[in-house]
Amino acid sequence: MVNKKDIRILAFESSCDETSTSVVKNGREIESLIVATQIKSHQRFGGVVPEVASRHHIEVITQITNEALKEANVTWKDIDAIAVTYGPGLVGALLIGVSAAKAASMATGIPLIGVDHIMGHIMAAQLKEEIAYPALALQVSGGHTEIVLLKDPTHLEIVGDTRDDAAGEAYDKIGRVLGVNYPAGKTIDEWAHQGQDTFEFPRAMIKEDDYDFSFSGLKSAFINTCHHAEQIHQDLNKYDLAASFQAAVIDVLATKTIRAIKQYSPKTFIMGGGVAANHGLRDRMNSEIADLPRNIQPKVILPELKLCGDNAAMIGAAAYNLYQEGKFTDLTLDADPSLELPYASEMLQ
Repeated sequence: MVNKKDIRILAFESSCDETSTSVVKNGREIESLIVATQIKSHQRFGGVVPEVASRHHIEVITQITNEALKEANVTWKDIDAIAVTYGPGLVGALLIGVSAAKAASMATGIPLIGVDHIMGHIMAAQLKEEIAYPALALQVSGGHTEIVLLKDPTHLEIVGDTRDDAAGEAYDKIGRVLGVNYPAGKTIDEWAHQGQDTFEFPRAMIKEDDYDFSFSGLKSAFINTCHHAEQIHQDLNKYDLAASFQAAVIDVLATKTIRAIKQYSPKTFIMGGGVAANHGLRDRMNSEIADLPRNIQPKVILPELKLCGDNAAMIGAAAYNLYQEGKFTDLTLDADPSLELPYASEMLQ
């Protein structure tokens, strides 16, 4: 019997404010993962400054590429493909990673694979456990809140999307009102566990038949509540505010996701994105799915907390699936900041 050759992919991720490289073996095993964070550089601005992010990417990308190879104890000769996030994201930031990956591919002759950032977040679950298909994913991050149906590892369709603010974006915006440093999600989650849902903020679109989301109204209601209290010199409990906000977000996310699970009957449920690290959301989804009838209860795979944020390992995992299908790109690959997964209706046309 001939042993199957291991496939190693060197992946680049630079879509926002994290510069990351990783060597992933066979789409499942992380041999190295380097993440150069920029959080401290952006905290004083209350959010990511695109020009600052791009400059930081330029400063570190060569260094962390060498570090990823060294940590994995491999050379360029051991790499079977080079993968890179080419969208969506900040165009300047994306261009740094795309340029680095293309330069490496051109210099070494190693084939190139372009990866959708959202597909990468979803495939972070693959690094923990094998995904059975069809699968359903709740993708929740700073810029995206989506319910995604996966027919197989490379065919994904959006069945529900955000119409305005994404969940993670809303967390950061209300964090500024509470005086929480960017990124605010982790602190809000911690505070929420110390407070009570006493403000009963709105749950927009929770009763709608579709799977779309809207968090702009919730954000506005939260900000107006705080501003009104300030005007009348009333002190509000920050823990109750956090708990009330988080309860509203999680109620909507969980209600719509469970409804989608009942409709599509996936074999696996997964989450991806920075908000997938939220303990309140993880606990709620585990509890709700455990209460479903056994015949429609999917296996639950929640990625490790360190793989919920932007990282190159998830890009390597997604790239492996594309590699298996021979879906390579050439050196004309360009950054696409508005790249979107297809919608279910588009896939059916």
